[in-house]
Amino acid sequence: MLTTHQKNLAAIMHLSTFSKFFIPLGNFILPLILWTMNKDKSEFVDQHGKQAINFQLSILLYAIAAIIIAIPIFLYAFAKNFPEELIMNNHHIYIDGNDLHNAEGFIIFGLLAAIIAVTVFIIEIVLVITAMTKANNGEAYKYPLTINFIK
Repeated sequence: MLTTHQKNLAAIMHLSTFSKFFIPLGNFILPLILWTMNKDKSEFVDQHGKQAINFQLSILLYAIAAIIIAIPIFLYAFAKNFPEELIMNNHHIYIDGNDLHNAEGFIIFGLLAAIIAVTVFIIEIVLVITAMTKANNGEAYKYPLTINFIK
């Protein structure tokens, strides 16, 4: 039988991941503190704490992987779309209507990267709120695509 305190604590662990907007690394530190202090008191709280921490670690790992993949593509698109004599000789760059077609790939890459980043951000918020709601209702929740760092 779950108590209201256990449900609220599990929900707060999920919501504490939003502290990253106010505290650097708060999305790791606060859930970790709450989980460490309460993991032995309730299996329900233990499972939700692990899920919250594992999800945040997974998001971090996926972001690092995306950056590692994006940097070479970005550098290639930059090198392909801008003449190297302008870059190497430190000339002023004037863009007129004829030069814009050279930057299309670069602009498209930037827009796609921005759309993907915003989409992942929105999905993260929706999943955290879903987990918080499930915890508050006394239900188990497993984030999708989460690597179980803490078992």
